[in-house]
Amino acid sequence: MSEQSVFAAELSWPDYDARVRDGKVPILLPIGSMEQHGHHMPMNVDVLLPVEFARRVAMQTGALVAPPFTYGYKSHQKSGGGNYLPGTTSLDGATLVAALRDVLKEFARHGVRRICLFNGHFENSWFIIEGIDLALRELKWGGIDDMKVVVLSYWDFVDKDTIKRLYPKGFPGWEIEHGGVLETSLMLALHPEQVRLERAIDHAPASFPPYDVYPPKPEWAPASGTLSSPKEASAEKGEILLQVCVDGIVKALKTEFPN
Repeated sequence: MSEQSVFAAELSWPDYDARVRDGKVPILLPIGSMEQHGHHMPMNVDVLLPVEFARRVAMQTGALVAPPFTYGYKSHQKSGGGNYLPGTTSLDGATLVAALRDVLKEFARHGVRRICLFNGHFENSWFIIEGIDLALRELKWGGIDDMKVVVLSYWDFVDKDTIKRLYPKGFPGWEIEHGGVLETSLMLALHPEQVRLERAIDHAPASFPPYDVYPPKPEWAPASGTLSSPKEASAEKGEILLQVCVDGIVKALKTEFPN
């Protein structure tokens, strides 16, 4: 493995070209958002976490990490607290799709043929898929039909046994884990200086009706911006999550991108 940086943007263009031109080195692209994460964490959690997961995976696989998407699709009330909360700064779906399509096509122009998108923001999911679909379609029209794209969200690698260890009082569900134990624990393990757990607001898990209303009703979501309590978070839990998720992602990429 090269001692050069795993971050593509930190390489000179000749070094980058030498790494990717034959299509064998995967590019890992973190996709996040600028979104409130309660009173106790910064608004770039959804960028910091996928970037760090990508870095750790790249160290084990020889991949390169691309600069992240730092803005994402609009925060949904039932999964992110709502797009009306101050600080959350979002893109229209069409904007995210178009930007992602363009970036994927550019990597293909460089010679890249293996890409993994590391999603760190739940609401990005369907727009990521649309961007990939459009990029692959246009690349095929241009004669490039050997691009392979893997999409993953790190939390999907947390298995049932790990959930039992981390949530002894019961798991509230991923849909309301926004700003809760998972993200807070990871931040405590990776960026403790950016977490002020004493400011975290302890409250019961959010409960929503089985339908949506637009414009959203702010009174439906906890005023804190978090959808479940982060009070049980710890750096120790974060380390467990890091190990489980990185191991799972490395295994997945070695399966999908064999040497």
